[in-house]
Amino acid sequence: MTGHQKGLVAEYFTVGWNVIEGIVAIAAGVIAGSIALVGFGLDSYIEVASGLVLIWRLRKHGFSNDEEEEAAEKRAIFFVGVTFFLLAFYVTYESGKKLLLQEHPDESLIGIILATVSLIAMPLLAFYKKKIATEINSRALRADALETLACSYLSLTLVVGLGANALFGWWWADPLAALAMVYFLAKEGWEAVRESHEDSVEPD
Repeated sequence: MTGHQKGLVAEYFTVGWNVIEGIVAIAAGVIAGSIALVGFGLDSYIEVASGLVLIWRLRKHGFSNDEEEEAAEKRAIFFVGVTFFLLAFYVTYESGKKLLLQEHPDESLIGIILATVSLIAMPLLAFYKKKIATEINSRALRADALETLACSYLSLTLVVGLGANALFGWWWADPLAALAMVYFLAKEGWEAVRESHEDSVEPD
C-alpha cells in the first residue's frame, strides 16, 4: 500500500468515526445543555469536512501535474484553517453566553464516556496521519493531523469540564472548558491559513 493509499484509509476512518461521534455528542449536549459537548460534536463535523477535502486532495495525486497538485494542496490547507476559525468563533460565543446567563448544564455520562474514548483514539490517529504526511510530504495532511490532535485536546478539556460538573456541581467548568479550546483552535487556524498563502508547496 502506497503512502497516499494509507492516507486515504486514515481519512476514510476519520470521516466515519466523526460522523458517529458528532451525532452522539450533539444529541447528548443538547439534552444536557452542555456547550462544551455541543462544541465537541460540531468539531466532529468540521473534521468530517476537513477529511472529505483531504480525500479529494489525496485522490488527485497522480492525476494532475505539479502545478495543479500545488494549487490543490493550498486549497486544502486553507479550508482546514477556516474550519478552525469557525469552531473557535462558535465556542467563544456560546461559552460567553452560558457564563453571562449562568446557564447550568446537566450531567452527561454519555458525554464523559465518548470524550474518554476519543481521548484514547484521536492521538493515535493523529500521529499516524502525521507519519504518513511526512512520508508523502503533504502539508495539507499534516495540517489535518493537527486538527485530529486538536480533537484529543478538546476531549481532555471536555472530560475535565463534564467531570467537574458531575462530581462537584461546578456548572461554570463546562463553558470554561470550552473556552480553553479557543486559543488552540485559533492558533492552528492561523497557521494553516498562513501556510496556504506561502509562495511554494513542495510537490508530493
